[in-house]
Amino acid sequence: MERVIIIGAGPAGLTTAWSLLQHTEIKPIILEETAFIGGISRTANYKGNRMDLGGHRFFSKSSEVNAIWDALMPVQGAPAYDDKKLGWAKTFAPGGPDPETSDRVMLLRHRVSRILYRRRFFDYPISMKMETFKNLGLGATMKAGFGYLGAAVKKLPEDSLENFYINRFGKPLYSMFFENYTEKVWGRHPSKISADWGSQRVKGLSLVKTVLNAVSKPFRKGNSTETSLIEQFSYPKMGPGQFWETMAADIVKMGGEIHFDQKVSSIRLGEAGIQEIIAEHPGTGEQTSWTGDYYVSSMPVRDLVDNMEGAVPARVRELAHGLPYRDFMTVGLLADKLLLENQTSQTTLHGGVPDNWIYIQEDDVLIGRLQIFNNWSPYMPADPEHSIWIGLEYFCSEGDQYWNMSDEDFIKLAIDELVKIKVVERSAVKDACRIRVKKAYPAYFDTYADFDEVKSWLLTQQNLICVGRNGQHRYNNMDHSMLTGLRASEVITGQAPAETVWEVNTEKQYHEKKETQES
Repeated sequence: MERVIIIGAGPAGLTTAWSLLQHTEIKPIILEETAFIGGISRTANYKGNRMDLGGHRFFSKSSEVNAIWDALMPVQGAPAYDDKKLGWAKTFAPGGPDPETSDRVMLLRHRVSRILYRRRFFDYPISMKMETFKNLGLGATMKAGFGYLGAAVKKLPEDSLENFYINRFGKPLYSMFFENYTEKVWGRHPSKISADWGSQRVKGLSLVKTVLNAVSKPFRKGNSTETSLIEQFSYPKMGPGQFWETMAADIVKMGGEIHFDQKVSSIRLGEAGIQEIIAEHPGTGEQTSWTGDYYVSSMPVRDLVDNMEGAVPARVRELAHGLPYRDFMTVGLLADKLLLENQTSQTTLHGGVPDNWIYIQEDDVLIGRLQIFNNWSPYMPADPEHSIWIGLEYFCSEGDQYWNMSDEDFIKLAIDELVKIKVVERSAVKDACRIRVKKAYPAYFDTYADFDEVKSWLLTQQNLICVGRNGQHRYNNMDHSMLTGLRASEVITGQAPAETVWEVNTEKQYHEKKETQES
């Protein structure tokens, strides 16, 4: 029987294994560095309060991906706890599971995301109403509109992410809604980041794009409108990690293997590919040899090449070693309530705002985004009615001053910031924790400009397939990572050439938009 060694138990690695077991007799063996399933899509549990590390909506244009989600975790067929308590009307799946009696179920959730800018809320997408203009101000609205017109007439060379944004939205909107936030996320000014990130990730829609709908409407001709975001998505009852844990359990039932605490420390190359992988237990240092017919890697490209022993061209080693990453920290904070007043028409169990997450566009704090887990699923917090469980998201670099701060000191910093921007009263905070995530975001600067040289060389390794966000050094969403896993299984079975794995997520349309027309 053929064996495939898969590095990483995240969406890409798990989907590769699941697909192979569904359609072949090939045995997949997954090596996971940590003790957790799901990679950055895992769900952490702190005293019965569940945390989604990054916010993962289950929405995809791919019928293949949707079919897998439906097969493993069907959509709810009856009201969830908050559906019943608040009288929410939804179209449930006929014959679907009841969330109150079954855990293996996808909930239907209403999408609410807003921007906090100048201590005021802006809809995301921006709506055409007086509150928008009042919050932005007449002067800023006119300035943004004329800035957009100017950008439409005169284009800058797209040699940076900064120019990419200015060309599409104008300098005023870029300065208001993108410049500072982008630097928060990446730790680099947009003028130093490749335009590739914008062309791949933004794809016609962004935080600024939503503002553009409002401020540019008086200047646009015709009856077409900009695209708008999805309004509903699916979400596992207990968070995204529950889905990956379910898939992992099925993989084991079907005969696959998953080995935890297996950190790849050496990759021995032969003439045309990998001969052997050595993995080391992070705690004991014990080493294990793993061999297979194919090797599927979702580990960061930098680490993959650094660990290779054999004839790797010096240029490839240099470029791979220089690939940058952005790390991530989440502070889970349990509070009695938030100060943010719910002025929307949507009610909540906890009486607060209904947002899934809020983009923090304030330049006097480090926090980038705020998740409200109660609103993702009423089963995420231990007490969804009498407390509010939130996630404070920070972008950093492993080893910097914030990464190295003690949990106690960083949690204090995070609480201080929320108090500063009037999100919570200090006395309302009941508990908190911090979780670090290494290499959460592959970055588009430094040696990334020459990444194609690394990619081309990796394709010469005939039994190696790179999948997922870090495996391809590409800002893949969860469904894109799954698709790379599906394509990898096709390559292994001879149904597709190796290049097809790298063609995932190269489409020009954003994956969460829908086309609309004005009446």
